[in-house]
Amino acid sequence: MGLQTEKQSRFKRLTNRYRLVIMNDHTYEEVVTFKLTRISVYVVSCFLFVLLVGLTSALIVFTPMKYYIPGFGSQSQRRELTKLRIRTDSLERQMRFREVYWNNVRDVLAGKSSLILDTNAIIIPNLEQSPD
Repeated sequence: MGLQTEKQSRFKRLTNRYRLVIMNDHTYEEVVTFKLTRISVYVVSCFLFVLLVGLTSALIVFTPMKYYIPGFGSQSQRRELTKLRIRTDSLERQMRFREVYWNNVRDVLAGKSSLILDTNAIIIPNLEQSPD
């Protein structure tokens, strides 16, 4: 029985009527009067929240503002960007190879060869003699 009365008191609290009065501060004249319940305030707050989220989403989706969101470009722009990234990577790799090549050419011309030459004698076995 306590649970039932608790539910009724909660519902009664939600449906109690309150008055919101907006008054002129100098003349104390009532400008606007609202009769509210907690449920009506909750419903209006939820409605305004959903409305603001919907308007913000619509503003982003249906205007060019969506292009300011990272990763929201069109499919053709994404493909073009991928091609440009691949091309840039290959050009950077090619530039590094050429830089190494020209540094090696410069070192050879300057006599700064960093090559280690193998000066060990090569012993070739005589194949004409048979082991018999």
